[in-house]
Amino acid sequence: MFDKEQLKSIKAKKEEWDCGPVEKVCAKFPERRSVFTTISGEEVDRLYTPADVADLDYENKLGFPGEYPFTRGVQPTMYRGRLWTMRQYAGFGTARETNARYRYLLKQGQTGLSVAFDLPTQSGYDSDHPLSMGEVGKVGVAIDSIDDMRVLFDQIPLDKVTTSMTINAPATVLLAMYLALAEAQDVPYDKVGGTVQNDILKEIICRGQYIYPPLPSMRLTVDLIKYCYEYVPRWNTISISGYHIREAGSTAAQEMAFTIANGISYVQACMDAGMEIDSFGPRLSFFYNAFTNVLEEVAKFRAGRRYWAKIMKERFGAKNPRSMMMRYHVQTGGVTLTAQQPLNNVVRVALQTLATAYGGAQSLHTNSFDEALCLPTEEAVTVALRTQQIVAEESGAADSIDPLAGSYYVEAMTDRIEEEIDEYIKKIDAMGGTLKAIEEGYIQREIQDSAYRFQKEIEANERIYVGINKYTMEEPPLKNLLKVDPKQQEIETEKLKKFRAARDQEVWKSALDRLDEVSRTDENVMPAVIEAVKAKATVGEVCDVWRNIWGEYRPKEFV
Repeated sequence: MFDKEQLKSIKAKKEEWDCGPVEKVCAKFPERRSVFTTISGEEVDRLYTPADVADLDYENKLGFPGEYPFTRGVQPTMYRGRLWTMRQYAGFGTARETNARYRYLLKQGQTGLSVAFDLPTQSGYDSDHPLSMGEVGKVGVAIDSIDDMRVLFDQIPLDKVTTSMTINAPATVLLAMYLALAEAQDVPYDKVGGTVQNDILKEIICRGQYIYPPLPSMRLTVDLIKYCYEYVPRWNTISISGYHIREAGSTAAQEMAFTIANGISYVQACMDAGMEIDSFGPRLSFFYNAFTNVLEEVAKFRAGRRYWAKIMKERFGAKNPRSMMMRYHVQTGGVTLTAQQPLNNVVRVALQTLATAYGGAQSLHTNSFDEALCLPTEEAVTVALRTQQIVAEESGAADSIDPLAGSYYVEAMTDRIEEEIDEYIKKIDAMGGTLKAIEEGYIQREIQDSAYRFQKEIEANERIYVGINKYTMEEPPLKNLLKVDPKQQEIETEKLKKFRAARDQEVWKSALDRLDEVSRTDENVMPAVIEAVKAKATVGEVCDVWRNIWGEYRPKEFV
């Protein structure tokens, strides 16, 4: 972009500026801090110039939207053609209550559904299991059976909406129920669209909702991917998730690096199972966090897109450009929300939404201002949805594609984050891959170290958190918080009792026996799981078949 003589002149003039006007002003009015850093701890220079992007090769590093290396977006016209999918994550209490929230959100302009399941469902337990006590319907909707799934999507045609399901260890079971419901609605599988998270590695790394050991867990992941490639072509078979890695305390670069490392493992597992890269590559999707430092987040998204495109093309030999696209969903930062002065969270979420729009996401969930205190109320979730709509329709962020491209700061940070990603991938490869790095605790320690640094900065007032360590105030508690009925488990237990009594016991047992048989072979489990849920096997009963075969995973402790 600039020749050597121009760059040399710019560097010299910047030094003169630093030693002249800047030094003079700082002598009278010192800067607020001796060192400025991003949320991730990356040092931010006072000023960026062309010298910071001297190696920028436009065609090879940036290119054009919809073209390799996809730095500037995965679609040629991006939001000028169609806005991102506004997909509010929701689920609480019973399937009936959550269905009412879904239909309300669709009426308010939401364009996609996103299912939050309660912890028992995520862990493969039915609501009447002793370990479910106190957790039924609390952080998501309780789904035990195909009847619950039918109620959850009552009056919602599955060929008219796309649905994202945040479920991992029991992902095959919940997708099987969704597909069985599609059959009941006479919707062909090739008309069913959506995403299932199905990312067990990040559960082992940082979230904890795993059930089985890594290898059989990976087998279930690959079986789902392969089945959907053959029969459910519009389904995104995995949402490789960095969101929870960031929530656990990682930096922006670590979030992207460890997510890509997990992605590499899934791609390799699918190829080891005999799948061609371009058969499943186009349906891989990702899930990321958006924090409040707008420019760092934009750089993170751009760097991740570029790096993934190179991995798929150069490492795995993908030929189809769609296999090289990093298509991703974003959720605004849950851990950035504060219980103190909760209305401030509206501003945080707005900034995170702007970062997401500038960064080029395909879909977005915006957190509600009251989520540090409770599941979102109807009022709060409406404000969250309106935040997306205002940014989309009023801010101008959706009018030009990758509008921050060419910014010396953003381009320099994009390069720097990509370099960090590459360093992490090389380290993980040298260890023997992601599973080995997880087993040795390397990834977990890196995240913990970053989380510790960030917390120390807040406690030392080195990083300002409005309402937490600065600009604090006395305030009355927030009223009208959403509360889940404490009798929820009793309600679900009674419902399950009637459900089990009414099913054909011989058909049910035969289906579970067939699942047990298939699971002990190399045959794809998905058809057997679909038949089991249609025979009215519950989530817990299907998962117990696999518990009996593979056992439960207990990670080793590390220091």
